[in-house]
Parts: sequence; C-alpha cells; structure tokens
Amino acid sequence: QVQLRESGGGLVQPGLSLRLSCVTSGIMKDIYYVAWFRQAPGKEREFIAGHNWIGSGANVAAAVQGRFTVSRGGDNKNTLYLQMDDLKSEDTAVYVCAAQRGSTDYLRNNFVYWGQGTQVTVSS
Repeated sequence: QVQLRESGGGLVQPGLSLRLSCVTSGIMKDIYYVAWFRQAPGKEREFIAGHNWIGSGANVAAAVQGRFTVSRGGDNKNTLYLQMDDLKSEDTAVYVCAAQRGSTDYLRNNFVYWGQGTQVTVSS
C-alpha cells in the first residue's frame, strides 16, 4: 500500500506564494510517477504537475507554467513539492496528490493512490 499526505494549503492573497508538500510512504516500488491534481467547485479535476519517481523528469500543465514549479526532495526523496507563485483567484481549489503505477507518462492516467487533499484559497 501507498500513503500520500498533503500539507501546505491555506488562505493567501493574490500575487503571493504557497508551497505544497506531498509525503509518500509505503511500498513505492511499483510507483513510477507522482503528481498534483486540483479540483475547484463545479469543475473537473485537472492535472497540474508531476514528477517521475523512476529516474528524472517532470511535467507542468500549460495553464500554470511559469508560475508553478514541481520538484522532488525530502528525506529519501520521498516528498513531492509544488511551489506556487503569483497565485490567482482561479487557483482556488483542493489540491490532491496522486501516484501512478507502471508508467512515467501521466497521460496514461493510471493513478491508483490518492491523498486526502489540501485546500488552497486565493482571496483578498
């Protein structure tokens, strides 16, 4: 089993920054990719950014490129970070971490493990 625990969300004013963390634990040997998704009220869940868990490589969605950065670090490199800069009201959503088996291609959409999510609210 794989556990994903997100933290770092909160209320922030437009233009400011937040860094989200996703700590992974459990049996990760079949996990090839870990990613951040978000879901805003009334909207579909969307891929935001992710990082290969086998080897290097990362992806950031076009909608947030230039403002969001994804990286991997922490003890034993078991944490996925999402640095969010110049936040906008449309970034308000629940941000959820997910882990994919068997492929480093996030478009395979084989995310089988999900965290509980962390709320990000951007408002003045």
